[in-house]
Amino acid sequence: MTDNPDRFASGGEVRAETDPVRQLVITSSRDHRDGLVVAFEGVADRTAAEELRGTLLTIAPYERRELAEDEFWPDDLDGMAALAPDGTRIGTIAGVRLGAAQDRLVVATADGREVEVPFVDELVGEVHPSGGFVVLRLPDGLLDPTDQAS
Repeated sequence: MTDNPDRFASGGEVRAETDPVRQLVITSSRDHRDGLVVAFEGVADRTAAEELRGTLLTIAPYERRELAEDEFWPDDLDGMAALAPDGTRIGTIAGVRLGAAQDRLVVATADGREVEVPFVDELVGEVHPSGGFVVLRLPDGLLDPTDQAS
């Protein structure tokens, strides 16, 4: 997904979130169905291309567009404290799972569980990047360990 398909022009660079992380230089791209077909330097055959299937491609933070007031980059939320409206610590934001219908905050609780909280106004009351915390308004039972899927 991108809000700037021009990013995939020949000569552009993206970061492949593989292990280890790779910097890829784009040699060509073209529209295909609901997306793009992109060729990279050093990815010379179908086998090498298949190894990249499903890989998250990102750009350097300094290349990102300016965000609107209520927008956040997922990695900017990592490590923030997750607080209840009364200030009680619920846990720590351990990531964001991007979804087609909605994104979900992954909250690591003190007892070692991970709870996914839909990133919607009704549940995520406030996000304070400068303060390092998010205020969550969770419905009763969401944090109940017996309700969590394993």
